[in-house]
Amino acid sequence: MSKYLYSRRLYVLFVALTLAFVVQTQAQTVVETGKFRLHKFEQPIGEETYETTREGESLVTRSNFKFTDRGSAVPLSTVIKTSNNFVPQMFEIMGSTSRGSTIDTTVTINNGSASIREGKETRQATVPAQFFTIAGYAPVAVQQMMMRYIRQNKIKGTLATLPGGAVAFDKRGTDQVEAGGKSVTLTRYSISGLIWGRQSSDNLVALVGVDSEFDHFEALREEYLPLLGFFVGKAAEDNMAALAEISNRTSPQQKGSLVITNANLIDGTGKSVVKDAVIVTENGRITYAGAKSAVKIPKNARTFDARGKYVLPGLWDMHAHFEQVEWGPVYLAAGVTTVRDVGNEFEFMTSVRDSIKAGRGLGPRILLAGIIDGDGPMALGIIRANTPDEAKAVVKRYYDAGFQQIKIYSSMKPDILKIICEEAHKLDMTVTGHVPNGMNAIQAVEAGMDQINHIQYLPPVLVSKDYKGQRGTVPKIDFNSAEAKQTIQFFKDHHTVFDPTLVVFDWLFHPSDEPFSKYEPGADKLPRELYAPINNTGLPPAQAQYGRDIMKLFLDITGELHKAGLTIVAGTDQVVPGHSLRREIELYVKAGFTEMEAIQAATIVPARVMKMDKDSGTVEAGKFADLILVEGNPLENISNIRNTKYVVTNGRMYDCATLWQSVGFKP
Repeated sequence: MSKYLYSRRLYVLFVALTLAFVVQTQAQTVVETGKFRLHKFEQPIGEETYETTREGESLVTRSNFKFTDRGSAVPLSTVIKTSNNFVPQMFEIMGSTSRGSTIDTTVTINNGSASIREGKETRQATVPAQFFTIAGYAPVAVQQMMMRYIRQNKIKGTLATLPGGAVAFDKRGTDQVEAGGKSVTLTRYSISGLIWGRQSSDNLVALVGVDSEFDHFEALREEYLPLLGFFVGKAAEDNMAALAEISNRTSPQQKGSLVITNANLIDGTGKSVVKDAVIVTENGRITYAGAKSAVKIPKNARTFDARGKYVLPGLWDMHAHFEQVEWGPVYLAAGVTTVRDVGNEFEFMTSVRDSIKAGRGLGPRILLAGIIDGDGPMALGIIRANTPDEAKAVVKRYYDAGFQQIKIYSSMKPDILKIICEEAHKLDMTVTGHVPNGMNAIQAVEAGMDQINHIQYLPPVLVSKDYKGQRGTVPKIDFNSAEAKQTIQFFKDHHTVFDPTLVVFDWLFHPSDEPFSKYEPGADKLPRELYAPINNTGLPPAQAQYGRDIMKLFLDITGELHKAGLTIVAGTDQVVPGHSLRREIELYVKAGFTEMEAIQAATIVPARVMKMDKDSGTVEAGKFADLILVEGNPLENISNIRNTKYVVTNGRMYDCATLWQSVGFKP
């Protein structure tokens, strides 16, 4: 989830050309009802029902939007009141936008003025000449009314919204589909400025985007359910086309070498800084990196004076969820030139990967770990394996599609996990993921898992067997105990790789009465529609000490694993897209890594883990021309990694501020 051609989350709407809405004149008359089936990662999780009534001279649409996400109910109710030609008069939205975030907003329009309440804050605003009332995260029925307003009033390009922001929309084309036994023409729109995704019309039939957790989310009318895969694929194609336009606008293709001069080179190998260095790239590869005195600069080369800046290898995020095409420019703007996506929709992710690889989109190199879950109340997605034959078939499907790994999710059965690992290893794939329910981390590795996501799975196998902690308290771990030493040695013997995702817990466990930007400055640089879902989180003050204690424990465990020589790779599980990799690296230094070791956890170490160290991970001749240019020495202050000013990917240089702005972030 770039849209930022328009500027914010892109999503695709599919709209039937025939307007189903019928206006009647009787007071309190129901004029329309409808239902959308809601999906997450293409898995059915709930529904939205809506009803529009005529009340006097107004139309009132009430939506009941509810789904269950991995055992948690996420209800949302919305009322929007408009005139006959869909001009907003009142808007109210209340409930949950995800498992961990809420919304409570009202907007009332009166004589050209808007009275706005967001939570406990109230304010007045002047109403623009053309506008619509909608939240960044809004039910489908409200988005349908917005599209009707746009079409009824012949609005072009962009539209101001209240309580704030704007949406941009782009008509991408039409599609002829078979639905309900008849041929239907759909108009396809790309929408940005909302947290959702792309596709629509007056009678909205399908929407493909993301939810407040930035997971893939789809809504379809019942008769269009068989076309879910088609809609997802179309959305990915449209979004990547938008990214290609951004790429060409921000960094036009040029022939010849790129030469970076007068740089301070931190090549990532562990060597000292090379001052007054030169880096030469050609055809997407580094041909020289080192002292200026030992190089002859090619004729007709493009040169960039990096005086005062530090050049480092492009960063890796080893726990990405590339949910939106906007994440392409976002990752690059943060200096991330390679991501490992560890769980996504098959059609979307293969399309995005292939588009970027072919130069038709803008983003980092993408490695894929195909997610597999088992049936259960907490299951995620639609790719499941509950029998040996299913396990073998799904591993082969991912292998044939060019995936590097398998990602295990939480409802996997132990006996099926073993088969998946065996099949993956036969194909020279590795297995990462969650520790399945009912197993511990040692048992998961014994079953064949090569890597474990999230540090939360470590305390149960490190704590002393005699420890009698109270439920809801943070366990105490003696790292000098026989149990802890034995466990760490077990993982060392099995060469287990860990991506702790400390930033996720930093986010979840920070005190809710403290701004999250105190921990992650990037939280203040988000587009409006992403701001609330990321910032309206945390533990209530009464639980703040628990949050501090659990974060200290997770930092201590990460530090102990590193000290023992285990492999740690930097990953984020997203949080604040792009920015949070910097926070993860900062937390590693807090856990006891040197600055160089923390940088290597996001460069050469993941490159080795993914068997790509001959091509990536350091700034050396022969490797990919994936580089970042930073102001300030990160070996003296690791937070200088946040001052990434330019990024080079595949030999093509981008200004990071321009990339941030292209997708609605503040630079």
